Amino acid sequence: MSAALTAAELAAHTPVMQQWLRSKAEHADKLLFFRMGDFYELFYEDAERAARLLDITLTARGQSAGKPIPMAGIPYHAADGYLAKLVKLGVSVAICEQIGDPALAKGPVERAVTRIVTPGTLTDANLLDDKTDNLLLALAIDRQRAGLAWLNLANGDLRLLETSLDALPAHFERLRPAELLLADGHRSALPEHRAVTQHLPDWHFDTRAAAHALAEHFGTRDLAGFGVHDEELALAAAGALYRYAQATQLQALAHVTQLTVEHEGSYLRLDAATRRNLEISETLRGEASPTLLSLLDTCATSMGSRWLRHCLHHPLTERGIPRARHAAVAALVGDAGNGPYVELSKTLTGFADIDRITARIALKSARPRDLSSLRDSLARLDGIRSTVGAGGTAARLAELAAALATPQACVNLLTQAVALEPAALIREGGVIAPGYNADLDELRAIQHNCGAFLIELEARERERSGIANLKVEYNKVHGFYIEVTHANVEKIPEDYRRRQTLKNAERYITPELKSFEDKALSANERALALEKQLWDELLGALMIHIPVLQRIARAIAELDGLAAFADAAVRHDYRQPEFCEEAVMEIEGGRHPVVERQIDSFIANDTRLSPARRMLLITGPNMGGKSTYMRQAALIVLLAHCGSFVPATRCRLGPIDAIYTRIGASDDLASGRSTFMVEMTEAAAILNGATEKSLVLMDEIGRGTSTFDGVALAFAIARHLIEKNRAWTLFSTHYFELTRLAQDYPVCANVHLDAVEHGHKIVFLHAVEEGPASQSYGVQVAALAGMPPAVVREARRRLALLENREVGSLTQPDLFASAPALPEPPHPALDALRDVNPDELSPREALEKLYQLNKLSKS
Repeated sequence: MSAALTAAELAAHTPVMQQWLRSKAEHADKLLFFRMGDFYELFYEDAERAARLLDITLTARGQSAGKPIPMAGIPYHAADGYLAKLVKLGVSVAICEQIGDPALAKGPVERAVTRIVTPGTLTDANLLDDKTDNLLLALAIDRQRAGLAWLNLANGDLRLLETSLDALPAHFERLRPAELLLADGHRSALPEHRAVTQHLPDWHFDTRAAAHALAEHFGTRDLAGFGVHDEELALAAAGALYRYAQATQLQALAHVTQLTVEHEGSYLRLDAATRRNLEISETLRGEASPTLLSLLDTCATSMGSRWLRHCLHHPLTERGIPRARHAAVAALVGDAGNGPYVELSKTLTGFADIDRITARIALKSARPRDLSSLRDSLARLDGIRSTVGAGGTAARLAELAAALATPQACVNLLTQAVALEPAALIREGGVIAPGYNADLDELRAIQHNCGAFLIELEARERERSGIANLKVEYNKVHGFYIEVTHANVEKIPEDYRRRQTLKNAERYITPELKSFEDKALSANERALALEKQLWDELLGALMIHIPVLQRIARAIAELDGLAAFADAAVRHDYRQPEFCEEAVMEIEGGRHPVVERQIDSFIANDTRLSPARRMLLITGPNMGGKSTYMRQAALIVLLAHCGSFVPATRCRLGPIDAIYTRIGASDDLASGRSTFMVEMTEAAAILNGATEKSLVLMDEIGRGTSTFDGVALAFAIARHLIEKNRAWTLFSTHYFELTRLAQDYPVCANVHLDAVEHGHKIVFLHAVEEGPASQSYGVQVAALAGMPPAVVREARRRLALLENREVGSLTQPDLFASAPALPEPPHPALDALRDVNPDELSPREALEKLYQLNKLSKS
């Protein structure tokens, strides 16, 4: 049913349904949770849709405008679970609450939408993943440029970036937004993404309006102080983002206190394929483990886990911050692994998620236990500072310790205002601490003294009436009453008034008891109302502490992440990397951080690159470890630029600006691209983007096409990387023809993964040796995979045949050409045919010769 009705059509509905229709008209694209008593109800198409999505019962509620109303409902106390399910499905929900007082309402209780829940604007702890940031992203595109603005509403982090259109896939993979905002007029193709897409009117993306709105929000004359200068596209996106976020929260975003402008060169460039291939936080199968993040994340707090995830996806090109982190990790590890990192992790265990609690305070959605855990955690800051101080003189640790100065005024306010163990929800009462408000204490005293008053009254009435079994009691339906059995009815005093008749007794009320009832029952309601008022005032009073709380949250998150780096360094024997200005990459005893934890014995290998040795051509058997060897070099570089120690005996790195990978085989059916097309697209991106400071991993390029094409392409790509890009390159191949490149280019060196063959079996040594491999051992690997013996035998025969042929330097024979393994004697029919001279034969002789040849051919 359409929610947009004329006044006459609206008047045909009941008053409650008129309320629903008005609210639905304002939020037509969302499910409307309409509060009615203890339930959120959904009507018409919303009810039918929710019944399908949530597997709840679809019923009908009377009639409105002469027609039955489809209806479905959920209990309000269980709403979070249903909201979480809807958000995962990409559905937005508008929450319509009762805001009026039922006691004062002459008609339906007044209702209004108080909250809008969308996938990108979540702040509730029950709806968010503790260890993952939830981002709302707005995108503005003009020709070949794109402006991005993204907001983490759960902590108030707002950022801008302008980039090229070609770089969008990498940024989408890096940010992984939950919700994407686009202008209605947007028609450009977008990179693959999982975000729920919302289209907004084009005028929302107005640069001038955005600059004015954001400057007004921050209380500044302009945005120059935040580093915003010529980023007009990004600013347009930020304006749309800010307007949308404000509209969903129905209030100002008080915790958005900073605006950060990112620049392309701030982080090592990692395109979308590289992030996937390195399995930083997600395996190639889309699983959370085993990955680099799952290995390193021993954080004690959810803030630390989120910092660590962000850190691994944002390796820094500017080396000052990673160096400072290296020094901090070294201080936490100590001289013999006995530093304070273990004690720091213990101290942080159970620490509240101040980051997200602060956001909920700003949005006035914090719950009582948010504030009690905030209070208890802030009280532990002195102990954390002393533990960090045990880390010695590391400059970064000193800065973080200084950021943890206890905000005593905030702690005092929380201690005075919040009960030691408050109820889960403010509506349950018992949240405000005793002694904080005299009026509340008085109302509570009335409730708490109720039992004593009833006992005293019961004793007096027994004595006055002479009825020994008289009872003074209370229930929620009838309130307070005096119960007398039928046998004693004659003894009741004159001021007793009958309230209820039972089978064996009568219940009465007296003027004194009625007066107390009015006072006691109203005290409970008044106490709850006063407590709600005091709670709102408390959240308002905490607003001034938001910047300090955000500073503390950032410091705790980084300390927790650094403690996780220190833990990995000790447990897995990681070493501190060294940055230098020379153009070198020297890794001694390098290991793959994830793979080494999955197998019993991992063989460490060296990787050495320099201006005189820019490309390693890597050959060797399948399963020999070529891909692992290449990936480990990239992961070591990435970890070093994040500020972590690395899995190597020694690591020395010159300037690096990007990591590119072309590894594995996959298609993109949704875009109509074959495996080979994906391979060539990724290779083209590398050749167009890599510089002499880039690390490039090329694994088995050219496999997706014919042998001749594959060799030619691999050869041409390798030459381009050597001559034009001059990048640090690890180039893995099974095309042995490519190993001759080392003869033509001194900067190219051959290395191979070693293996030995015993009989028809292969043993992988996983050790990198200088020089090209002698063979690929493909048939042996096929046998290991369980290939039928007949197939293996035929493959060996065919391989022996092909190896006996002479092959040109860059050509290969037709692998399936018919060629006998041994020479055969000539056929008699051929000898007879050679003796025939057709010009000398008469017709009769020709016919006889034909019969003869036919007979010979069958012999």
